[in-house]
Amino acid sequence: MAGGDRDLTGRRILLGVAGGIAAYKVVEVARRLTRLGASVHVAMTHSASRFVGSLTFETLTRNKVLTDVMELDAASEIVHVELGKRVDLIVIAPATANLIARLAHGLAEDPITVTALASPAPLLIIPAMDHHMWANAATQANVETLRERGAHILLPVRGELASGEVGWGRMQEPEAIVEAVCAQFGPGPLAGRKILVTAGGTREPIDPVRYIGNHSSGKMGLAVAQEAARRGADVTLLYGAISVPLSAGIKAEHTPTAADMAAAVQRIAKDCDALVMAAAVADYRPASIASQKIKKGTDLTLQLTSTTDILSSIAGLPLIKVGFAAETEQLLSAARDKLRRKQLDLIVANDVTAEGSGFGSNTNQVTILGRDGSMEELPLLTKTEVAARILDRVQELFDERS
Repeated sequence: MAGGDRDLTGRRILLGVAGGIAAYKVVEVARRLTRLGASVHVAMTHSASRFVGSLTFETLTRNKVLTDVMELDAASEIVHVELGKRVDLIVIAPATANLIARLAHGLAEDPITVTALASPAPLLIIPAMDHHMWANAATQANVETLRERGAHILLPVRGELASGEVGWGRMQEPEAIVEAVCAQFGPGPLAGRKILVTAGGTREPIDPVRYIGNHSSGKMGLAVAQEAARRGADVTLLYGAISVPLSAGIKAEHTPTAADMAAAVQRIAKDCDALVMAAAVADYRPASIASQKIKKGTDLTLQLTSTTDILSSIAGLPLIKVGFAAETEQLLSAARDKLRRKQLDLIVANDVTAEGSGFGSNTNQVTILGRDGSMEELPLLTKTEVAARILDRVQELFDERS
């Protein structure tokens, strides 16, 4: 979104500032949002005021800062209730681990949480904390709870932290926060893009009862589809066997076998801008399928034949292609080989034997490799966060090509 195209005139935004060193950056956020025409109201926790004074925000926004949950307005109305009714968006920056936990569990004991709980406005959360706190399972569970309830999360980045260490947990810069706010009021960054996503495992029938399959749950592919839709893309999901519910509002087509999925990809991909091939497609299928159930009693020998290599079959299409490499050994060398052979733009490599990264888990630890030789090694994250990192890279490729 170009700077000159942004206009927040008439928008009412509540900016919740929690107690973290990153609070100093939020002063610039308030200034920029006000200059874009928004009516910015600030609510601060007591600890936040130890980093930045309320007078600073009042001077920039021309609105009184809410610091007391019991504060009344001129009409003797409770300020946080009335403010919550009027705002179009609530932005919390920095969102500390403590504040995220309180929001997730419905605890209202400060100006930010009481206003958020009393408001129907959408929520944009900008986390900032020590990298160990961000990686903690409790924090990740609380973030996921808020996301499931509809909150938007602008993920922290890797960088120097207040402790002097380097890690994931640094708050996004003011420009990125302002862009995220603007995106809440207009088309997302992937608006106008058509993205095809595959998910789940395929099942190759042996007879009317049995099949060859794998342990894929479809969680990773569905997370990618959901994140792409949140960013404004027109998403089509092709899915095999999955253990999670489909998302409302996303076009979905069941493709139970490798042949079904290959045919659908070849039909749809030619009209798409990107393909994210997260499905665990079977490499082999029975050479013949028994018309009746094979009776138990004797040893059975199956003759297998290769399935269609879906990515290779569309190598000539100009869309951005993202593949996955689920490996048990020699992860990076196998992923690089697949990236080259299948002419991919990106490949997401993960060791499915690693703790927290196997099929069916809610988390994943991956390395994203690019055709340009780039390599981004991510820590153990929720699959929703991994999906966001993948789509960040896809957006970068769109920007480069345009």
